[in-house]
Amino acid sequence: MRPRKILFVASEAHPLMKTGGLGDVAGALPAALQALHQDVRLVMPAYRAAMRRAGNIRIASLALEEDPHPVRILETTLPGSEVTVWLVDSAPHFDRNGNPYTGPDGHDWPDNPERFSVFARAVTALALDQAGLAWRPDVVHCNDWQSGLVPALLHGLPGRPATVFTIHNLAYQGIFAAEHFWRQKLPGHLWSPEGVEFYGNLSFIKGGLVYADRLNTVSPTYAREITTPEFGCNLDGLLRARADRLCGILNGADYSVWDPVHDPYLSHHYSAGNLDGKAANKAALQRETGLPVSAETPVIGLVGRLAAQKGVDLVLSALPALLSRPVQTVLLGSGDAQLEQTLKTLAEQYPDRLHVTIGFSEEFAHRIEAGADLFLMPSRYEPCGLNQIYSLRYGTLPVVRRTGGLADTVVDASDGPRRATGFVFSDPSPEALLEALSRALALYRRPRAWRRLQRNAMAQDFSWANSARNYLKLYERSLSQKPAPPEPV
Repeated sequence: MRPRKILFVASEAHPLMKTGGLGDVAGALPAALQALHQDVRLVMPAYRAAMRRAGNIRIASLALEEDPHPVRILETTLPGSEVTVWLVDSAPHFDRNGNPYTGPDGHDWPDNPERFSVFARAVTALALDQAGLAWRPDVVHCNDWQSGLVPALLHGLPGRPATVFTIHNLAYQGIFAAEHFWRQKLPGHLWSPEGVEFYGNLSFIKGGLVYADRLNTVSPTYAREITTPEFGCNLDGLLRARADRLCGILNGADYSVWDPVHDPYLSHHYSAGNLDGKAANKAALQRETGLPVSAETPVIGLVGRLAAQKGVDLVLSALPALLSRPVQTVLLGSGDAQLEQTLKTLAEQYPDRLHVTIGFSEEFAHRIEAGADLFLMPSRYEPCGLNQIYSLRYGTLPVVRRTGGLADTVVDASDGPRRATGFVFSDPSPEALLEALSRALALYRRPRAWRRLQRNAMAQDFSWANSARNYLKLYERSLSQKPAPPEPV
């Protein structure tokens, strides 16, 4: 397999910009591909925050002036790697406060369809070597709806590169009023139910789902789930029609960042061979959160978005029963305002059992992973999930629902002491969650069995190197055949 030129397209990439799992993937996978001797370029918008975090920015190209939205291509390097990053610089669209998708008021930017149409046109020019950079990719790898128009704009052009489209979360589809299709002067042949039209609206994600040569999502189980009505978000028919072009590749973990052996955010380092440091981190976490310091009391951690998808309502329903037991819970997250307020109220009522921090802190997230005994992820659906993978490496046994990537990465304790790495339940109910937690707490009282599961968990290898090899195989499949769009469903 000869080295390939890969243009990796994402709307965010850690550490330049991160709002969720896509940022982690785009910050790690290009570097893993480059480590396998591929020629990789990462392209993303030149957000104000990303420009502040980047170093040694230079103008790479001014070749897009003929576009109705003139842009520059700036070049830098992804911090912590040798991956070249191209930043699509269009000040009216990206030089603003707020995150990539929402303003400081928390609402979506009203011009998002224009912003990511401009981004897609710039990426298309890069993919066709029309930006004056003398570099033409073999494969363009697009991620989520923000880059969904790229495969559509490339489709049918002579000599175009192969295209791959990765679904990180099908629920986010980039759907806008039809007027935006015409306002952005997109090619008229794309406007049909077999194209980017979706029940009378413009769907950015359909650009990727319909026109990309190959599709994948971020775990094998989720790839099967999204072809069903329950998880397909009204796109299951299209995905079934393209099932022969759809696969699941599990996300990886960046163990240069998430590893208790050398984690810079921890007061004490540890490994599977010496877990003394984990006990010290637990005590430090209890002190930091104002919880009573007790080695015997199990600590449950939860880090994530406070939303129904993440099963936080199940946690709330289970908390009264859980708080009556000798356990402590540390929660970090933000999201639904009502869930936030309910959790804060409970934390005030149970200050020696529950600590809640609303917001996000990378450092605190690491300390929760290291200091907790159990990590809770009761998601209703989870395309992949990364926190359960981090938890495994930290010897913090995950309690998860059997869905998506959670099902692919955690082995239930009932499957035998040699394989088990955590606790899994199926029914999305508070009762099922409490039953799984009860099993976990019972095992916690058996130190030898508990240590065995911890060692199993910490021995798991979900590194990006493994995932990157699977992506290389996917790229080769995309190059070997460029199928036409599917027939109408």
